[in-house]
Amino acid sequence: TLLKVISGVYKPSAGKVTVNGTIAPLIELGAGFDMDLTARENIYLNGTVLGYTPKYIDSKFDDIVEFSELQEFLDVPLKNYSSGMVARLGFAIATMNVPDILIIDEILAVGDYKFQEKSFARMQEMIASGATVVFVSHSIEQVQKICKKALWLEHGHMRMLGDADAVCGEYMRA
Repeated sequence: TLLKVISGVYKPSAGKVTVNGTIAPLIELGAGFDMDLTARENIYLNGTVLGYTPKYIDSKFDDIVEFSELQEFLDVPLKNYSSGMVARLGFAIATMNVPDILIIDEILAVGDYKFQEKSFARMQEMIASGATVVFVSHSIEQVQKICKKALWLEHGHMRMLGDADAVCGEYMRA
């Protein structure tokens, strides 16, 4: 819910959220996709939803396809894809540009190990380029690998905020 509020999908029930900069949300697998359309068509659909022009998407199309490794399946409807294939496509589109804020909800938990490592490397490049990555996961290992800071939420309340290793350590002891 919090990620959807930050992304502008939901409005907060109290208070306000201010986002400065461009945002690329990877919140739900298949969000922004039409499962009856092909990957090729969905690249343009999803890219447009993210605010990119068809001309710009044309310039990034080959990079998206190469990163997703879905060359052989471009003209197959997404309803025939596995969840891992949909995740590959979604991640490739969302990261075709370095946004100011990249929101990722458990996306690295799907797909094979090779793709998880490739996605991790892409996120590290984005962080090094100055992007803020908001990463939500139940995987302590992934949080420690990706994050410098961590926020532990429990039933909507903050339990701890600080150094990722310290927060993860407390979480594991709880």
